[in-house]
Amino acid sequence: MRHRVKKKKFDRTKEQRLALYRSLARALILEERIETTTERAKALRSFVERLVTLGKRGDLASRRRALELLPDKEAVRKLFEDIAPRFEDRNGGYTRVLKLAERRRGDGAELAIVEWVE
Repeated sequence: MRHRVKKKKFDRTKEQRLALYRSLARALILEERIETTTERAKALRSFVERLVTLGKRGDLASRRRALELLPDKEAVRKLFEDIAPRFEDRNGGYTRVLKLAERRRGDGAELAIVEWVE
């Protein structure tokens, strides 16, 4: 039974799942808008919102924690200097997931766009 089990496993090991979240988060931070499957987009929300909360704190410990979660200096710099200050007055809900009408051609997966709430 899956009572109170929150996260999706995507049929991957923990390390592979973390790599997936890191690459999607990096793309979202650098590109500010990405297209992926709906399930991945929903799982990405909680990972990215944690990073933005660290960016809003802005201290050295938060920056080091963000570098642990997302080991890309350029992405963490942009997160702390550009993205986090936009959400200074907002308490969560930093991303928006928009479902697309079409499906992916190869496997028919539902697609979605993940973007920052402006």
